[in-house]
Amino acid sequence: MTQPDPVIEWLLDSDPAIRWQVMRDLTDAPEAEWMAERTKVETEGWGARLLACQDEDGQWAGGAFLPASFDPREWRERGQPWTATNFSLSQLREFGLDPSCRPARRSVELIGANSRWEEAGQPYWEGEVEECINGRTVADGAYFGVDVSAIVERLSGERLDDGGWNCERCNGSIRSSFASTLNVLEGLLEFERATGGTPRSRQARGTGEAFLLERNLFRRLGTGEPADERFLLFLHPNRWRYDILRALDYFRAGAMLTGADPDLRLAEAIQHLRSRRLEDGRWPLDWTLPGRVWFEVDGGPGKPSRWITLRAMRVLRWWDERPSIRA
Repeated sequence: MTQPDPVIEWLLDSDPAIRWQVMRDLTDAPEAEWMAERTKVETEGWGARLLACQDEDGQWAGGAFLPASFDPREWRERGQPWTATNFSLSQLREFGLDPSCRPARRSVELIGANSRWEEAGQPYWEGEVEECINGRTVADGAYFGVDVSAIVERLSGERLDDGGWNCERCNGSIRSSFASTLNVLEGLLEFERATGGTPRSRQARGTGEAFLLERNLFRRLGTGEPADERFLLFLHPNRWRYDILRALDYFRAGAMLTGADPDLRLAEAIQHLRSRRLEDGRWPLDWTLPGRVWFEVDGGPGKPSRWITLRAMRVLRWWDERPSIRA
């Protein structure tokens, strides 16, 4: 008999938010089994705990992007807070909360009725002006069944000449950002998964992907040097931040949707991912973002991380199983 994989066993000895994804992506469990595990996100563990933090009006912490109690000194002294609606919804999407469950449907309706962006009071599901925020809003809205096509159309027209996006565009930036581009790409992919996308959104996703691929996911185009050393360190939760594992997981998800083979320009990032595997087969969490959170979902920097390990293992499985890679 085949011996159980201790890493898989370790991953399964966890929260439903991780277990159902391990069952789907790593153990090939029948859909009925992993779907049954996924339903527990609503009632058990991190998903239930985060839902319990929700305000009566459907928001989290009383605000869209910032908590109602936010004071700018907090950002300077403790870091950006992560408890408001935008980041809480994205975390529920990462957990895999069933979009058709009652709490999800209720949240979508109440947020649409009550939440306004701090930037200029725009209704939540209409988005605001910043590409990173709008990319995540598209991802969450498409996942939870909201019509976000107007934001998608706007984002598609906000590409810079190099094919990607930068949330500082409105302040004069003319060069795309790795982080802004990936935030938008994840939104466009979720929109395409939900609706099939539009010719313009699919074209935008293609140019955004080309921006990252031309840079091997982390290098400056001009010098070949790493654009930011932190891109090679593994972070969770990413929030709006970029690292190569988040990018690789995006490219995996896109290929799973379209049936495309992996692009060989991912190979250097894949090699780095392999090099970071610990002797026991797990991957470490390198760092976390400072700032207010509802609760922690990882053991802390320097320790093996179930979230990082799950994502790394499914990326490598996808990469290694494609015929064009094996050849």
